[in-house]
Order: sequence, then structure tokens, then C-alpha cells
Amino acid sequence: VCVTSKNLLFYIITIGGLAAIIFGIIVAGKPLEAGKVTTFKPEITASTWQQFTETYYHNLTHPLAILLLQIVTIIVVARIFGFFCRKIGQPSVIGEIIAGIFLGPSFIGMYFPDFSHFVFPEKSLDNLKFLSQIGLILFMFVVGMELELKTLKNKANDAVVISHASIVFPFTLGVGLAYLIYSEFAPANVNFLSFALFIGISMSITAFPVLARIVQERGLTKTRLGSIVITCAAADDITAWCILAAVIAIVKAGSV
Repeated sequence: VCVTSKNLLFYIITIGGLAAIIFGIIVAGKPLEAGKVTTFKPEITASTWQQFTETYYHNLTHPLAILLLQIVTIIVVARIFGFFCRKIGQPSVIGEIIAGIFLGPSFIGMYFPDFSHFVFPEKSLDNLKFLSQIGLILFMFVVGMELELKTLKNKANDAVVISHASIVFPFTLGVGLAYLIYSEFAPANVNFLSFALFIGISMSITAFPVLARIVQERGLTKTRLGSIVITCAAADDITAWCILAAVIAIVKAGSV
């Protein structure tokens, strides 16, 4: 209590004393205006509040200010949704995905377009996309640093088999789905082969960063199971993206 009282007394004396000195200097400087200031005409006719709001809005529309506002908004909303997902036993990354949908055109952009255009103007999305890719690269680097590669020595073949099996099954289901929806959803001048291959491969690609986040959040990164899961997902993504490149080439060519 004594220390707190001393700190408070020091604070009051310091602030009060310096404020008195500043006030005295200002009063003493008033006579210096003689011959310097004859008539004062304000250059701005707007009120002080209008000047404040205009300056604030101008600073807030600066690209860096918009980027910082976007980062703060995304972090706050993602934390809120992540908190609720953890309360129901789900990984927080699920809440972060829902937060992205919430802030996107599906909800905020549809029901609050003015707010969406203010916080996420179209010209600023390139900066946000670039920063998100940097963050993703750093996150995947951290995940890779935490992997126990020793546990994968005898499991590399198993990981490849598992990852390729996880591609074949959804790919087959995607081709079957293409057969059912081709007539209604296929664009004009797109043959069935290209449409079926594209639907199949789009169903086969794993959300690798999401999976890595779930593994890390559950504390499985340094375990044998976590290492195998990450390896399977990596092999899955590499294979699927290579197949996607081939599919795009087939789509552009129109045939095999």
C-alpha cells in the first residue's frame, strides 16, 4: 500500500508540475505575438469535429491502415468462432473456416455490403491474399520443423498407399457425380470427359493446411500417427495437383 501511495504521489507531482510549467510558458509567450499576429483567418471553415472525422476517414482509407483493419477484424472474428467451436469439442480451425465464410460475400457481403466494401475493398484484396500466402508458408514451415522424420523410415510405402487410396475413392465418386449433374451444371461446349475428370479431381484434393492445423492443435505433430497423417496428406496433395494439371491440359485440348 505504501509503495502504491508513493507511486501515485510521484505521478500527481510529475504530471501536475510539468503541466504548470507548460501553462506558464504559454502565458509568458502570449506577449510575443505582438507584431507577429495582427489578424487571424482560419483556413478551414469546417468545425473541429468535421475536421477530425475527415482526417480520421482519410487515414483509415490508407492501404496500410486498411490492411491492419482487415487483420484485426479477421483475428477477432476467427477467435470468436474458434472459441465456440472448442466449446462443442471441435478444432478451432473449423471455427476459423466458418469465420471466413461469415466475413465473405456469403453473409457480410450479402447482408451488410457497405461494411464489406469498407473493410474489404476490392483493390486491397491482393495485399491481403499475398499476406495470407506468406502466413501459410510460415505455418507449414513450422509444421515441417516439428515433424519426427525418424518415425517415417519404415512407413513411407504405407503412406503412399494410403494417400493414393484416399484419392481413388473420392475421384471415383466424383466421376459418378459428374454423370448425374452433367446435363444440368456442365458449361456449354464442355465434353463429358473433361467435366467428369475435373469434378473427380476437385473431390480428391485434401485441404492440407487445415489438416496440418488440426494435427498441430491436437498435439499429434510429434507422434507417429501425426507424422504419418501429415505425410499421407502431403503425398495426396502432390499427386492430386499433378493430376489436376493433366486434367486442365485435357480440358483445354478438348480430349485425351
